[in-house]
Amino acid sequence: MSGPNGSVNQNPAARIHSRAAGTFWILLSVLLVLLVASVILGVGIGAVKLPPERVTRILISHILPNAVTVDWNPTDDQIVWIFRLPRVLLAIIVGAALAVSGTTLQAMVRNPLADPFLFGISSGASLAAVIVITLGSAVVGGLSLSVAAFVGAFLTTFAVFVLAQRNGRVVPMRLVLAGVALSFVLSSATSFLVMRAAAKGGGNAAAVVLNWLAGSLGGAKWEHLGLPTLVLIVTTGVLILQSRALNTLLLGEESAIGLGINVQQFRLQLFFITSLLVGTVVAISGSIGFVGLLIPHIVRMLVGSDHRRVLPLSALMGGVYMVLVDLVGRTILAPVELPVGMVTSALGGPFFIWLMSRDRKPGADHG
Repeated sequence: MSGPNGSVNQNPAARIHSRAAGTFWILLSVLLVLLVASVILGVGIGAVKLPPERVTRILISHILPNAVTVDWNPTDDQIVWIFRLPRVLLAIIVGAALAVSGTTLQAMVRNPLADPFLFGISSGASLAAVIVITLGSAVVGGLSLSVAAFVGAFLTTFAVFVLAQRNGRVVPMRLVLAGVALSFVLSSATSFLVMRAAAKGGGNAAAVVLNWLAGSLGGAKWEHLGLPTLVLIVTTGVLILQSRALNTLLLGEESAIGLGINVQQFRLQLFFITSLLVGTVVAISGSIGFVGLLIPHIVRMLVGSDHRRVLPLSALMGGVYMVLVDLVGRTILAPVELPVGMVTSALGGPFFIWLMSRDRKPGADHG
């Protein structure tokens, strides 16, 4: 239909799509700027405060040698490049991974309250790590703490997937119920091991366990970043390429099958991709909850439910959010450092309650 000047009027759906696309590019630009700003802020603030200009020049000197004049002392360089930057980059990776996982799981089970930790993945990783800390690596075949946590996450994933099947098919609600049930069982086993260690005089081991369970980025080093970065890039890329198929899941299983999607096979693929993503970061950072619940909801409120937009924006927003949350944990009670998982729980818990209390139709959050 032509307008008064001969132009073609867009229908409402096209106008909504155009607005969402415009909002996407604006948000993408804003989040990229915020990501850079959060890195500079996170690296500069600590026991020794460094001005943003000096932090920026130190970073540039490492990325582009000879691009700037080195007029700072070696201690500042060490603080920025060796101690703080790996922690900030790990925060970005962990936040992005958890946000992308939450986005995917919520689409997979069509449940707006789905979260990577709801499926018991974190509990499995935590139990394996606690076994190593309290009983020794020999109990798990000599595996390191991070590898044991990774294996624990995958074994839990497999168990949840098996329990979720009915008549040879995976039922989304059974995925949630199996994850919650296993999470309680594994958490009980973890608590038993912590109490056992404390009763036997292993106070140091119990303290290490509690710190790990609360989630921490304090032990970040450059050598820790390679694998999770690779996993994040590959899995997020695969998921973005599957965005159209993810969108069809929001229409319901029958509609997805009618559009040519092998729903069972696709759910299996998504489940193991997200488990790989979560297991990798949990093995390094410990248990950090609610990021995968909170971030995807905020993004969908801003740009709708198209995963071509939601996935990349969730990754960026999750990274910025985790850097800022970690910064709060490091500074709010300085010199005492709050575990980052404690801060995310304090922020995410009320958000979770708010979501549960909303009077909305099933699936409304996706559309």
